Amino acid sequence: MIYLGLFLAAFLAATLVPAQSEAVLVSLLVAGYPVWALLLVASAGNVLGSVVNWWLGGQLLRFRTHRWFPVSGQALERAQRHYQRYGSWSLLLSWVPIIGDPLTLAAGVMKEPLWRFLLLVTLAKVGRYLVLTLITLQVL
Repeated sequence: MIYLGLFLAAFLAATLVPAQSEAVLVSLLVAGYPVWALLLVASAGNVLGSVVNWWLGGQLLRFRTHRWFPVSGQALERAQRHYQRYGSWSLLLSWVPIIGDPLTLAAGVMKEPLWRFLLLVTLAKVGRYLVLTLITLQVL
């Protein structure tokens, strides 16, 4: 049940839903749960949450002609230019709060291949949890 809670916290934190997974991970590390199991579960949940954003981004363009579509044609073109400029490498910032989740959504809109998306986002998300874990274990 503990691992499911961590997975769900990490999953939700990676979607556009405002949530925190870092506090859950740190508290479980402090409680003495196995480090590698926690890293695996948190990373899997966070990457899968990002895949949801990628998928949603891929679906968004189907609705761009509707009046209620939240992004203007100009803003969408500007985002496409920005993504083309920085491209896939910007996904290495997917771990950053506030900008990371929209980046994963934009990758779906820009039709980023799933294999490349998974590779870069996994590197970013695992890296963040690894650094957080190392800092936590140093403090203990």
